[in-house]
Order: sequence, then structure tokens, then C-alpha cells
Amino acid sequence: MRWEDLRRSENIEDRRGGGGGAVPGGPAGIGIGGMIIVGLISYVTGINPAILIGGYDAVTRGSQRQIEQQAPQRQGRPADQMGDFVAAILGSTEDAWQKIFQEAGRRYQAPGLVMFNARTRSGCGAAQSEMGPFYCPNDKKVYLDTSFFQELQTRFRGCSGPDTACRFAYAYVVAHEVGHHVQNLMGVLPRVQQAQRAASSEAESNALQVRVELQADCFAGVWAFHTQQQIRLEEADVRAAMQTAAAIGDDMLQRRSQGYVVPDSFTHGSSAQRQRWFMTGLRSGQISACNTFRAPQL
Repeated sequence: MRWEDLRRSENIEDRRGGGGGAVPGGPAGIGIGGMIIVGLISYVTGINPAILIGGYDAVTRGSQRQIEQQAPQRQGRPADQMGDFVAAILGSTEDAWQKIFQEAGRRYQAPGLVMFNARTRSGCGAAQSEMGPFYCPNDKKVYLDTSFFQELQTRFRGCSGPDTACRFAYAYVVAHEVGHHVQNLMGVLPRVQQAQRAASSEAESNALQVRVELQADCFAGVWAFHTQQQIRLEEADVRAAMQTAAAIGDDMLQRRSQGYVVPDSFTHGSSAQRQRWFMTGLRSGQISACNTFRAPQL
């Protein structure tokens, strides 16, 4: 994957301390030891596993405690390599979705993206590293502690192989969160939240959440379809993204944390489902192909 020539987004708020870092896999990559372990322990303690990635359930049910990070806030394109990478990926999502919306006769309103270390405040309450990347519909921003990328590779085993291939897996994570923003613009998130409040059981609510997350995976694939020539997408890149999708499937996470699988507790979908819907978006490039809510089989 080549990302250096992508247009950089200016819709970034940098709340990190210490000046950022390098692109994952580079000589100065950093980690946040224990973040993924905390996420896995959430299965044992009963905390909803949606906090690991995607974050929509953490948005709708999470703590409203406000935690303000004491770090300088910088608006616009970051100067460090890590921030530059994220700005490039966010810029590519803006270009792709603007074109898609324009072809449908609509105007795309780009989300903001907040980069932070450890903890900060979001329009949906506390944002903490342990929650993983997430999208907040209240302020229309993606929240990202970028050290998640290093943990995804080294501890979570969400990517292996050449560092250049792993970068597309990290881009997939950002594109998934932007996919939630697209859902918000389309009115999907408010409708699902209303349906979840009316659900007769937690299993029914979880089933709706799975369809939300799988659609965001599909939208990430749609982004990749419209960007593949610009980033020179290769087979190794796609394999890395598929490995990431498998690593964060609910069945994989539950087997690692508790040794058995409880499908009714799924909130993001199985490894196979996440892979399937990402590839559906990548192969079709069409929003209409991503209607997980009408799919008889996920």
C-alpha cells in the first residue's frame, strides 16, 4: 500500500502529548501495554466487548463521565509521521465518500478525528485507550489512540507480514470508524438505537448491533474499492486486512478470553462474517451491497 501521495485531511484535532510517533512497524513505533488484555478481560467481567473496536455500543451505553486530557490541542494536519499517516487515510475517506455521495445527489459532511493518548473527553463521554477506536455520533468525530495500531499487530496478532502490508490493516480500522459516520449521515445509527431501546432482550439488541458493525466493515470495503488504484492496493494488503478482521471477530475474542463462544452475546460479528462483509464492499464498491439489515444470512 502506498499512502504518501494521498491528500491530507485538515479535520484532525491532535490532543496527544509527547509529539506523536512513527507509522506502525517503523523504528519508533509505540505501544500501550495491556490495552488489548483489558479488552479481553471485558468478556470475563461482563463489560460489553464492543469497546474493543468500532465503539458504537460504547457510544450508546458507555460512561458519561467526562475526562479531560491535559495535553495541547492542535487543529489541522499533524507534523509527525503517525499523524501524517492518519491524516492521509482520513483524507482518502473524505475524497471517496464525497464522490459516492455526490453521485447519489447528496452532500457528504466529513467527520472530525481526534488523536489522543490514554484518555480524553468526547461528545459521548469518556474516551479511553481501553475502548479502542470509536465513533461518537453526538459530535460526529472518530476517537483514536494510535498506539492501538501497534498493539493490534504485536499483542492482538491482527496483522503479520511486511510492515507495508500491515499499514492497510490500520487504514481499515480508520475506514471502519468512518463507516459508522456514513451510517449516521444515512440515519442508520439513530434508527438502530431506537430499535435497540425497544428490543425485548439483550440478544435481540446485540443482533442489531452486529448488523451495524458488519455494515461498517462493508463500508470500509467500499472505501478500499474507490481508493485501490490511488494507494496501489495489492493482494498482501487485503490479506492483512482480512487477518485483522478475523482477529477482532467476536468468536475469536471469546475463545481467547474464556475458551468458549456465546453467539447471543456477539456485538460485532464472527471472524468469517467480518471478512465476508469487508470483501463484499471491496468487490462491489456499492453502498447498496452493504445492506446487512435485509440480508437473510450474515
